[in-house]
Amino acid sequence: MKIWYNGYNLLERRNNRKIIDKYMKVLPIVPRGYCKGVVRAINLAKKEGKTNNNVAILGMIVHNQFIVKALDQLGIKTFENPTLDRLALLEEVDCETLIITAHGASQEVFDNAQKKGFRVVDATCPDVIKTHHLIKEYLEKDYEILYIGKQNHPESQGSLSIDTNKVHLIEKSDDFNKLDKTKKYVITNQTTMSLFDVYHLCEDAKDYFEDVTIAKETCNATQVRQEAIANIENAVDVIFIVGDPHSNNTKKLASIAKEKTKKDVYMIEHVLEIEPSMLANKKYAAVSSGASTPTYLTHQVVEYLKQYDAKDASTHVLPSIDMSQIIE
Repeated sequence: MKIWYNGYNLLERRNNRKIIDKYMKVLPIVPRGYCKGVVRAINLAKKEGKTNNNVAILGMIVHNQFIVKALDQLGIKTFENPTLDRLALLEEVDCETLIITAHGASQEVFDNAQKKGFRVVDATCPDVIKTHHLIKEYLEKDYEILYIGKQNHPESQGSLSIDTNKVHLIEKSDDFNKLDKTKKYVITNQTTMSLFDVYHLCEDAKDYFEDVTIAKETCNATQVRQEAIANIENAVDVIFIVGDPHSNNTKKLASIAKEKTKKDVYMIEHVLEIEPSMLANKKYAAVSSGASTPTYLTHQVVEYLKQYDAKDASTHVLPSIDMSQIIE
């Protein structure tokens, strides 16, 4: 008979309770990793890279440097400059086929790209498109829009551009004070925002404005990941959130984990950033990841933690990262 724990045959390693205790217990939080919008964007890019030459992406297709590097190896060039909005960035692009990222872009970006003679491939996330439709629908009903988001985030740029006079960026409650409280408003938001932050701002808006409609648009993938983190079991004593520091939804996961669980939380890009000090006196680790984090990178973290033994230096050796696995 074999007894397995975290992938190890315990009977082959002296059958006693101490063997179980010395290995890190690991909780891979479900769900984690790619959302449907990221899968769609990556698949569109891979298809274009295989069938067309001179393909470029206007900004990071999703906020993960490993995906950008993997696509570059397929000959797909990413044009990124955090100091420029998408319209200004477009002036730096030279290509035949241009991919619009999962974050979306303004109609002016689409129009100018076509004027420049580019063949445009739209990889905008369906949830972002849904928000754009909602904004346009309420503008036609003579509402103004309270858009909860981050300044200069590409998703926010695209949404705010729909009507720069009537779509108002809201980052904090004080932003309400700049607006006429007697007008009709609807609230929507960047899809990757913290659902808890959105909730509190919506409550503040109901107190401030005379006529406000709530139409939150936090995408389901973002919401279920945040809820899973907030409701993590109490026995966990350290949490790892895997993702790119550019990723807003990853940063929000880490922020929620710190606020709601009061555990030690580490946001890391990959397994190579794990240090023994992070695991000192820890017995039970939980792992989650942002919606744009390659499953391969998260799996590496989970498997490394499963075999980790604080007293056995041989289990501290970090694995290498195989770039060929990033977008498989």
